[in-house]
This record gives sequence, structure tokens and C-alpha cells, in this order.
Amino acid sequence: MPYVRHWLRNSVLLFAVAIALGLVAVHTDLIQPHDLKLDRTVQTTFRTGWLNVVMEGVSALASPIAGVLILAAWSGWLLFVQRRPVTAVSTFLVVAVGWNSTQLAKAIVARPRPPREFMLDPEIGSNSFPSGHTAFTVAVVIAAYFLFRESRHRRTVLVAGAFAVLLVAFSRWYVGAHYPTDTLGSVLIASSAILFVTGVWHAWLLPRLYRIPLLERFGLDQELAELEAAEHGGHHGHTRSVPHSRRRGGGGGGGGGAAS
Repeated sequence: MPYVRHWLRNSVLLFAVAIALGLVAVHTDLIQPHDLKLDRTVQTTFRTGWLNVVMEGVSALASPIAGVLILAAWSGWLLFVQRRPVTAVSTFLVVAVGWNSTQLAKAIVARPRPPREFMLDPEIGSNSFPSGHTAFTVAVVIAAYFLFRESRHRRTVLVAGAFAVLLVAFSRWYVGAHYPTDTLGSVLIASSAILFVTGVWHAWLLPRLYRIPLLERFGLDQELAELEAAEHGGHHGHTRSVPHSRRRGGGGGGGGGAAS
């Protein structure tokens, strides 16, 4: 996970901008009529039988149930198969916090869903702003970028990730579950939460991973040593080394500045 300068300030600013956007959408007429018009334009222009099935399928792939399964499978594969506990924990945190940060924004903004008569499958869940489906996709894309940011696949991940976010956002407009502003708010909210996580990770969490016995069994010391060696070799110019506290049993060690 990279270290981001001014992470606290930037995360708070992004969150404030997102909340302000949601409150303006709910309590004024500056956004709501345009949101509804764009929703209806998408629905009346593009809705057909086969595309209804496709867009509902896209939404289902980012649903809460699918999200939990994807996150559990991804983190489990990194931990149990790849034996990369630092990467498994950091990936889990990026996705889980980025995704679930929407619940706080939903409670603050409390924006009602779009009119039910326009929905393909009426939503019975929480408030409209921001979109949890879109936030989950944003968090997955950012976590994937963190994993591949030093590899030759970096650009591919960025392009594919941007397409995935736009596709899921479009699907939420298409099925009538969200307004366009909801999906924009998701990008801001998830990004602000992940910025916050990167700071907390380096300041507090990474130096304390050795306290979790399970991680030591899956190669914690080895991965920390590899990350430190890679950083000292000049491969992580945009990250900051965080000293690794003493492990139980005595010996010292070094914490890598990136859990990629």
C-alpha cells in the first residue's frame, strides 16, 4: 500500500466535497431535476430486453453478497495460496473500508431512491446517495492498482478499472436504482476512505501486524523482508518505510513501505 502525503487532509476534503454534493442534491433544485432527466434519458434510450438482463447481471456482480464473496476469495487466495499476509490484510482493508464508507454518507445525506416506477427491480435497501455497488467497484480497482502499480500491467489495470467503474455506474442508472450524482459521490467517498486507510496503515497498522500470530504462520517475516529489500533497492520511490516493531521472541526487523 503506498504512502500518500497529506493523507488526512486530503481524505477529509474529499469526504466533505462528497457530502456537500449529496446535501445539495437532496435539499436544493440545482441537481435533482438534471439527475432525474439523465436517468430517464438512459432508461428510455437504451432499455431493451437483452440489455436489461446484461445490466442487471452487471449490478449483481457488485451486489453486497457478491462483494463479500469476492473479497473473501481474493483475500483468502493472497493469504493461504500466495502466502502474502501483508498484501492480504492491506487488500482486505482497502476494499472493505472503501466499500463500507458509503454507509456513513448514506446516513448523513439520507437521499431517497429514484421513483420506483422507473426501476427494473425495485430496491428495498438503504438510501440512494452514494451507490454502494459503485463504491465497491472503485475500491476493488484501487486495490488492484496497488497490487500492480510497479508491474508492466499497471496501465492495463487502470484502463480496465476505469471501464469497470463506468460500467457499474451506468448499470445503476439503467436499472433505476441510483441517480448519476450517487455514483459520482461513490467515487469521492470511496477514494477519501482509502486515502485515510493508507495513512492509518503506515502510521499504526503495519508496524503491529506481527502481533497477529496467524500472519506469522503464513510468512509475515519473509514478506516484510522482501518489501524492505525492494524499497531499499529503489523500486518504491513513492512510498515511505515504516519501522517494524520488535517481534515476539526478540529479533528486530523492517517494515516495507508498500504492501502491494
